[in-house]
Amino acid sequence: MNESTRVEWRSWGPDAFAEAEQTATPILLSLTATWCGECHEMDARTYAEPAIAANINDSFVPIRVDVDRHPRVRERYNMGGFPTTAFLTPQGRLLSGATYLGPDGMRQVVDRIRDVWAEKGSSAGRVPRALADEPTPAGDLDSRIEEHIAGQLTEKFDPQHGGWGTDAKFPMPRTIEFALKREQGQAIQTLDAIAQHLHDSVDGGFFRFATSRDWSDVRYEKVLDTNAALLRAFANAYLYTGDEAYRQPAARTVDYLTDTLWTGIAIGGSQGPGQGAAYYTLSADERADHEQPRTDLTVFASSNAQAVDALLTYAAYTDDETATTYAKRIIEALEGELVDTDSGVVTHYRAGDETGETHLLEDAAAVLNGWTRAHQVLGDSRYSEVAQRVADEAIDTLQDDGAFRDGPARGEGLCDRALYPIDTGVEFADGLLDLAVLTDEPRYREVATEAIEAFAGAWDRIGVQVAGYGSVAARLINGDLVVDVGGEAGSDLHRAALRIADHETVVVPNAPGVDAGTAHLRDTDQPPATDPETLMSQVSATVDDE
Repeated sequence: MNESTRVEWRSWGPDAFAEAEQTATPILLSLTATWCGECHEMDARTYAEPAIAANINDSFVPIRVDVDRHPRVRERYNMGGFPTTAFLTPQGRLLSGATYLGPDGMRQVVDRIRDVWAEKGSSAGRVPRALADEPTPAGDLDSRIEEHIAGQLTEKFDPQHGGWGTDAKFPMPRTIEFALKREQGQAIQTLDAIAQHLHDSVDGGFFRFATSRDWSDVRYEKVLDTNAALLRAFANAYLYTGDEAYRQPAARTVDYLTDTLWTGIAIGGSQGPGQGAAYYTLSADERADHEQPRTDLTVFASSNAQAVDALLTYAAYTDDETATTYAKRIIEALEGELVDTDSGVVTHYRAGDETGETHLLEDAAAVLNGWTRAHQVLGDSRYSEVAQRVADEAIDTLQDDGAFRDGPARGEGLCDRALYPIDTGVEFADGLLDLAVLTDEPRYREVATEAIEAFAGAWDRIGVQVAGYGSVAARLINGDLVVDVGGEAGSDLHRAALRIADHETVVVPNAPGVDAGTAHLRDTDQPPATDPETLMSQVSATVDDE
């Protein structure tokens, strides 16, 4: 029994489901996270109440899942936020669900579920549509995809407060990067709002989101994947504008990741909200007298690989040695613990004797993007060799008719059903396009095409939340801007190529067949450039001709 909640929580796994099956008892599934303030509040207010805990223990098999450690469970049962409280049949089908439930709400739901179970039993369970074994809406690529999503930017943009939508405001860093090339004013206004409301100007780092349209009522959790994605987005804004207003929050976030969340070998997964505004409105000196919010120093493969991508993106534009040094340390740590450089298998995490899942698409996509970024910035082709092995392993184990599953279709509950996440598939396809250029292997471009075409039949229903789909579709239709640089990384030409004002440019240092001290725009008739000024002029002329 967990004394803090009085509920007899089981771990996700075959034993808990076997117990539910053998006793014909429904399951109460609690999805929680160490960084989630409302999760801890629900423990203290709801699950700690003796009568409620007793009812749960008597009427359900209660299972608790940490969503960071079990992303496949998270994606199948998330009811729209955390905590999630889901009620399942012993086979894992969904009876009902909610997010936060106070004591009164929990009593009402528990009574209702008991009545439904008594009347209908397992026949009341359902399988969400995304898991119903239906094929993805495949179609042909079309230039209208990018145009449609660009139009969605304007339709959904909040001109008064920045960001997209009129309810809770999430930072949406991939949408910001899509907008930087197409609706830069919207991207900049949104970044300004994020810097004002979600950036911790004292300790650095970004909070998860705000619950109100005007970016107020901030949720003060800091999680690594959000911080890595926003670090990259702010760095790319600095690339486009040269404005210190976007470099400075990025720099403070580098400090935060490499200090507060640094484990000694890599970056921990999150920091909780602590006392919220009561802590985060304090000055640095005042915070020194308070206990810091708790941190989860578990090293997760996907978010650390995202951090590699973000740190090296920032370093490419600023020559920041700290960002470069820590990116290399993370690569070394992941390759030592979580990335098998021979087989390409990535393990989600290790914590003591506990080992996470392997063969997760989110891990493969993040490592692919981080390691191809490392090749471009650091100049060592070994990074792309590792990326190839990771990509090949994911293609072999996760691809179904072009689309990619989030992981192996096996396990308890609904984990044995295939789920094809469009957002993670887009991230993987994006990395495959970089890999195709860096390795001169066109098969990766073909696989990326199939992954994007797997959803192209529904292009007119794709919104700003998956704006990256439009970016990758545009790369496939229009081709990439590729700069082949002769000689080692770090030259003036190499640094200039990395700073071309198009964050989707692919840079190939030490490119075969290109003389040292020159750079060439691939698939153009431009002569080799011998200095940064000439290279930039050639890029401008090429872009103007398109």
